[in-house]
Amino acid sequence: MTAIQPDDPRLQKFCIFAGLGGEELSALLQLTDAITCPAGSRIVEVGEAGHCLYVLLEGRARVSIEADGREIELSPLETGDFFGEVSLVDDGPRSASVVALETCVLLRITRMTIGVLSGLQPSAAIQILGAIGRALVRRLRASNQKYIDILLRTGAEE
Repeated sequence: MTAIQPDDPRLQKFCIFAGLGGEELSALLQLTDAITCPAGSRIVEVGEAGHCLYVLLEGRARVSIEADGREIELSPLETGDFFGEVSLVDDGPRSASVVALETCVLLRITRMTIGVLSGLQPSAAIQILGAIGRALVRRLRASNQKYIDILLRTGAEE
């Protein structure tokens, strides 16, 4: 595991941590752990139980699914991105796999982490959940637009 310090200047650049004060960030980091995944490793696997979200502190990764016998990239991930956030609100299985394209350092945030943080630093928990909510809305809007584009290309009316 890798230790991340609250004064690490990278953290304030990440949308999920933007606006957190030093004490709030320190409380969060005390409740989380950082892991390192080598290039080529699967960070999460489609279908497995999700129990946390990951913040990509260093490295690059790829979100993908397998369909019709081929791998389809859904999204590239870079330093500062986060993924797996649906597992904080839903007990369903992972909807995609994430593979490290290079060595990645990730901060793991569980549902319990957010719960404990809400008791210690309520405003920090609210800010993090707000950032997650905004990211989910952006992704939903992008997915809706892709769906509309497909319907328009295929001439479908439903």
